[in-house]
Amino acid sequence: MLLPLLALLWTAAQGSQGLWSHIAVYVLPRSALNTLALLAGVGTLVVAIGTGAAWLVTAYDFPGRRVLAWALLLPLAVPTYIVAFAYLDLLHPLGPVQGAARALLGYDSPRDFRLPDIRSLAGAVLLLGFVLYPYVYLTTRAMFMTQASSLLEAARTLGTTRAALFLRVALPLARPAIAIGAALALLETLNDIGASEFLGVQTLTVAIYSTWVTRSDLPGAAQIALVMLAIVVLLVVLERYGRRRQRYAATQRPRPMQPLRLRGGAAALALGLGAMPVAIGFAIPAASLGWQSLERLRRHGGATPQLLDSAGNTLAVAAAATVATLLAGLVVAWALRLAQRRRRPLLAGAALRVASLGYAIPGTVLAIGLLLPLAWFDDAANAVLQAFGGAPRMLLMGSATALVIAYVLRFLAISAGGIEAGLTRIPGSLDQAAASLGERPGTALARVHLPLLRPALAAAALLVFVDTMKELPATLLLRPLNFETLATRLYAEAARGTYEEGAVAALLIVAAGLLPVMLLARAGLGYGGERQT
Repeated sequence: MLLPLLALLWTAAQGSQGLWSHIAVYVLPRSALNTLALLAGVGTLVVAIGTGAAWLVTAYDFPGRRVLAWALLLPLAVPTYIVAFAYLDLLHPLGPVQGAARALLGYDSPRDFRLPDIRSLAGAVLLLGFVLYPYVYLTTRAMFMTQASSLLEAARTLGTTRAALFLRVALPLARPAIAIGAALALLETLNDIGASEFLGVQTLTVAIYSTWVTRSDLPGAAQIALVMLAIVVLLVVLERYGRRRQRYAATQRPRPMQPLRLRGGAAALALGLGAMPVAIGFAIPAASLGWQSLERLRRHGGATPQLLDSAGNTLAVAAAATVATLLAGLVVAWALRLAQRRRRPLLAGAALRVASLGYAIPGTVLAIGLLLPLAWFDDAANAVLQAFGGAPRMLLMGSATALVIAYVLRFLAISAGGIEAGLTRIPGSLDQAAASLGERPGTALARVHLPLLRPALAAAALLVFVDTMKELPATLLLRPLNFETLATRLYAEAARGTYEEGAVAALLIVAAGLLPVMLLARAGLGYGGERQT
C-alpha cells in the first residue's frame, strides 16, 4: 500500500513548474471548489436523512416500521453512477417525467415547458445524498438501539418532550456514530466519477481522469491526485476528531428505549417520510432500469454478445480479486493474532492499519499510484524475457492482473477487518490447546480456525465480490484494451446517450448489490431492536 503512495509522489514530481502553474490556475480552483461544495452538500444531506430515519424507526412504532427499518438500507445496492444514469433518462426533456408534466399542463414542446436541469451541482448533491445516507443510518441506528433507556427515561420524567429528548440527549450521544457514517459517505463521494461526470460537475476525480486520459498528462493527474489525497486525510482526521470522546461505561447491558406507538395520520406521515428516501434512492431508479431492460430484451431478443462478454469479464475479475483479497486479509488478520499471542501487537497492528488505507483512498488516486510500480515490474520482466530470447510484452498493464491488484489494495480492509472480527470470537484457549498438542500455527489455522471462520469468510467474500463488480474509477483507468466490465460498459453507453443499452448492465450490478444489503439487513434485524418492540 505504501509503494503506490510513494510512486504517486514520484510521478507528481516529474511535472514541470509550468505544468503545475497551469493546473494551479486553471484546473484546481474550479475542481477543488466543486468538490468541497459537493462534500458539504452531501455531508449535510446524509446526516439529516440518515439520522432522522434512524431516530424515526427507533423511537416510534407504526405500521410498516419493521419493513422500513431494513428497506432504508436498499440504496446501498445502487452505485451512485447508476442512480445518475437512471435519473438522467427519467428527467430528460424528452423523458417520461417531463413528458407527463407537459401533457398534464397542456404544453406540446419542451421549448414551452421544462423542469430545471438535473445536470448541476445541486442535482449531484441531491442524488448522492439520497444514495449514500444509509452509511449514517446504519451506524446511527445501531447507536440509538444500544443507548441506555434509563438515560432517556430519566429525561422524560423531567418533562422533556420527544423532540427535546432527541436534540438534547440522544443526538449528542450519537455524534461519534454520525461522524463515522458521514466520513464513509464523503469518502464514497470523493471516489465517485460516473455520477459527477454524468451530471456535469467538474470534481477532482473527474479532473484526474480527464487530465490523464484526455490530455495524456500523467504528472498533472498525479499532482491533482495529491490534492485529493490531502482532502482524504482531512476527512479521516475530522472523523477521528468527531468521535474522540467515544468512551462509555455501564454496569449492565443497555436496554433499548420503548418506541412510541403512532396511529392515524401521524403513523401515515411517519411511513411516508421514511419511505421517501427509499423511493428516491432505490425504488424509482431500480424500477426504471427494470422497465428499460425488459424493453431492450424484448425488442432485441435477448442480451447482446458484447454485454455477455462484459458480464463474463466482470465475474472473472471479481472472482479472482475476491480470492486474492481473502488470502491477503487472512494473512494480515492471522499475523495480528499471532503477534497478540506473543504480546507484540504493535508491528502487526500497524501493518493492519496500513493495509486498511486502500479503502479510504479513491480509486483514481490508487490507479495513478499503481501505474509506475506496474510499469517497473513489466520492464524488469521484459528484461528477463529478452535475455532468454523472448518477446517483450505488457504482463501486468496489458492484462486484467492490474485490476486484480488494484481491487486487492482497495478492498483489503473489508477482508482483513471481517476476518479479524471473526478471529476475535474464537477463544484463545483453542490456540493454547493446539500448541500443547504440538500443532504449528499454520496447521492450527487450517484445522481449527478456518472451519470456525467460514461465516466471516463468506461475508467478507460477498462484500468484496460485489464491491469489485461496482468499482468504476480504478477499472476505467487500469483496464487493458478491449476489456469491458459491466460498470465500464454502462459508463460508455451513458457517454453515448444510449441509456436503454446500458440499462441491462446497470440492472445486473444492482441485483448483485442487493446481496450484501440483505446480509446487512439480516444482521440489523438480529441486533435485538426489532424483536423487543
